[in-house]
Amino acid sequence: MKSVPKFGVNETVQFIGLKSLSPEEQEVLYRLSLEYLGKVRRSVQNPISSFVVHIKKYNTAGKRKKFSLHVRCIVASKEIFESCNSHDWDLPRALHKSFEDLRQQIAHKLRTDVTRPKTYG
Repeated sequence: MKSVPKFGVNETVQFIGLKSLSPEEQEVLYRLSLEYLGKVRRSVQNPISSFVVHIKKYNTAGKRKKFSLHVRCIVASKEIFESCNSHDWDLPRALHKSFEDLRQQIAHKLRTDVTRPKTYG
């Protein structure tokens, strides 16, 4: 768990599976997670009550490692958003896929996309 102070409010980001990552991979995970936490916070109107990043590492015996990520965001209005379909051989790419999928789900469910105006007629 890592506490993120922002504007006087401490939000907690829970990371599951950190022990299997190297320190460099942990730093990438922290940096990108906190960056996307700000983006998710802006797209959701209510405060975030829980933000969980679950990471698994596969094929640790070979030369390449495969990463699988599950990201879950619970908003104070009891909305649950979960991204569980991102996996890749490259950790930053897997993180970007997972968080962008989460942002798309939020935009779809909360209708935060205002690019097309509503027409009545």
